[in-house]
Amino acid sequence: MSHSNKLLAIATAASLALSAVAAQAEELLIAGALSLTGVQAPLDEPGFRGAKVAVKFLNDNGGLLGRQVKFINLDGKSDPVTVGNVAVQLLDQGAELMVAPCDFDFGGPASREAQAVGVVGISTCASDPLFSSWSLGDKQFTLSMWNTTMGAVAAEYAYNERDWKTAYVVTDQFIAYTKSLAKYFTAHFEAIGGEILLEDSYTNGDNDFSAQIARLKALGKTPDVIYISSYGTDIGVIIRAIREIGIDSPILGGDSYDDPALHENLGEKFGNDVYFVTHTYMTEEAHPDMPKFLELYNDMYGEAPDTSFVATGWDTIMLMAEAVKIAGTTDGAAVAKALEENTFNLLTGDLSYRSAAEGHTPDKAAVLVELKGGKPSFLGWRLPKNPPAP
Repeated sequence: MSHSNKLLAIATAASLALSAVAAQAEELLIAGALSLTGVQAPLDEPGFRGAKVAVKFLNDNGGLLGRQVKFINLDGKSDPVTVGNVAVQLLDQGAELMVAPCDFDFGGPASREAQAVGVVGISTCASDPLFSSWSLGDKQFTLSMWNTTMGAVAAEYAYNERDWKTAYVVTDQFIAYTKSLAKYFTAHFEAIGGEILLEDSYTNGDNDFSAQIARLKALGKTPDVIYISSYGTDIGVIIRAIREIGIDSPILGGDSYDDPALHENLGEKFGNDVYFVTHTYMTEEAHPDMPKFLELYNDMYGEAPDTSFVATGWDTIMLMAEAVKIAGTTDGAAVAKALEENTFNLLTGDLSYRSAAEGHTPDKAAVLVELKGGKPSFLGWRLPKNPPAP
């Protein structure tokens, strides 16, 4: 090969390499620190699946800002330190948006790292009011309604719609979510006229509810409703323990009940008269666009989703995409402004945010679901009146 041909070959190779780098740089990287293993996985892993469907949909329809979207999730392993570390790793790789885990304790570290570099972060479903701009910064949001709404919806359903006037409340001391959910249910139930017969506590992982059963029986009267704010497999343990001693009061809870493993565990015998507040319902009853999402989901995974948490992942990515389109950029300040100033129609309901000074409070309705024979059924959307302040 002549000297000139060698130079041409080198120049061509260099040009191709630069083109490959440029093409890679054109990808819009969305980081995820969702937990795919550990206690948080039943909430995060379905959201991860839904997020992947959304990313494929965006890329099949031209991407975002003329760029293909790349979503990389590194397993947070249900460990706050790991979540923070993987967030840093992905932000160092040039991530322009952050998907944070579905909880303040587990998701907060990812959002703090995003805030530190001016990147917008959105949790798929953290509902404790601690997940706010007050504690995490002016570019951080959650897709979920807060526990102020979730607790108040349950209280109003109990007192106003079912005429359940007395309640026994169990608070799992596990994380901020379980503690504040019971707190806001109790506050609103009492505010609208209900009576709390006893506020009890439980420690996640104990798998022994005998002391609480003794206190419940010692009340001398059966509560109209039992509110259990717990997490993971312990919910089933508590419900079974209550039912096995013959107490058949209705059970109320939050979105952690939206877990097919729990429904299967309770089964036909114990999975009755159980009601929970969650993000959406996976039929057209909840949203007219749900059938299209279900089709896309089935195309990717070959089966229908079994929990509404898949919709939180789809909605988180699509919410980011809409805000980026409005802003015309992924700049954190501009995207945060777009999120604050618009209302978004999502599978998990219409969502608008208040200002950063107001905590980025999410104004959003919630869905009520009933378990019958271990099978969920849709009771409808609810928006509470005058929910408690965070």
